Amino acid sequence: MSNSSHILIVDDVSDNIQVAMSILKEKNYQFSFALNGEQALKLVEKNDFDLILLDIMMPGLSGYEVCQQLKKQLNTKDIPVIFLTAKIDVDSTREGFAVGAVDYITKPFHPEELIARVKTHLELYAAKRVLKRHNLNLKNSLLYREKRFMAELEDSQKEMIQVLIELMEANSDETGRHIRRVAEYSRLLGHYHPSITEEDAQIIFYAAPMHDIGKIALPHEILHKPGRLTEEEFNIMKTHTTLAHEILKMSNRKYVKAAEIIAMQHHEKWNGTGYPLGLARENIHLYARIVALADVFDALTHKRVYKEAWSTEEAVEYIIQHKNTQFDPVLVDIFEEHVDEFIAISRF
Repeated sequence: MSNSSHILIVDDVSDNIQVAMSILKEKNYQFSFALNGEQALKLVEKNDFDLILLDIMMPGLSGYEVCQQLKKQLNTKDIPVIFLTAKIDVDSTREGFAVGAVDYITKPFHPEELIARVKTHLELYAAKRVLKRHNLNLKNSLLYREKRFMAELEDSQKEMIQVLIELMEANSDETGRHIRRVAEYSRLLGHYHPSITEEDAQIIFYAAPMHDIGKIALPHEILHKPGRLTEEEFNIMKTHTTLAHEILKMSNRKYVKAAEIIAMQHHEKWNGTGYPLGLARENIHLYARIVALADVFDALTHKRVYKEAWSTEEAVEYIIQHKNTQFDPVLVDIFEEHVDEFIAISRF
């Protein structure tokens, strides 16, 4: 038990304070005193106490009221309070414990009892503080480990996504550039969207490159066919959305789940005429609505085996004209407002 324990003695009779201090002085405690409840509360605001010996019957605030106020404050609620009283009855005892006291000591003081009770509660308070610090350290340690684990988990998800992206890039250099530009467009739309947090924008950035992952399961001759697809071929092409769903659906990890949603829904249209489910408006996930616009803008502005690149002006006009039909109007407004940034990305 540390000899520097600080005890506050509160009693409207100064002789009682002197007697208590004289009994306890051999223990080398540090003392402060107050003659009423108001003084006691002011002292507690400015000092750290390890124990409070508190008289019950005082002018002004009673000991019960002082104790109640102490227990309401975060920085004083744990300080042990021992009531000092000339008599103990059942009702007084019940009320004292109800307001938060840890013990009673009767007046006149019995030296051995006073010394023993003070020592016991100081030791208990010290032990509780040690335990509290230990629990806080343990909590911080667990939080650190959890954060590190989650960071490692996110890294593993990103690595898995990167492997799949590289698999898609193996088809052609243009596919690789396309999916990276789509990721940048998508992050930009997410950054400016009022309902998207920066964390969500990052999730979209990492998940967007997976929007066409289902195409790895499609026949090469359809993917790389120069010219227009037949109706049958186009129906096969459309299955890349549901194939992606099958590839990614088993994971509930946030990046992979976001990728699955995007891959499944990025060909849906605002007016419900898209595929594969014919979803409309807000029934299409916002992540997918974002990538849908990004994907189309990039596809229009770059050459494909089946078409020549459109001019930037033509592609921008197409996006604006298809507001409320193919694209989410909020996203089109964002695109139009920040079109120079989108054009800059398109030149990568």
